[in-house]
Amino acid sequence: MDPLTLVYYAAVCGALGAYAPRMGGLVVRLGIGAIVGLVAATALPLVRAAF
Repeated sequence: MDPLTLVYYAAVCGALGAYAPRMGGLVVRLGIGAIVGLVAATALPLVRAAF
């Protein structure tokens, strides 16, 4: 996996998480979004291979 892709997904999901209501403070939402982005980017090659 390209590190740039991981950073890209983490940034996108972190930014989207910043707008998600009811998840706590801004830092918590950014962290959750970044983690989701890292997981999604890591799983992407497995999903591509499955299809």
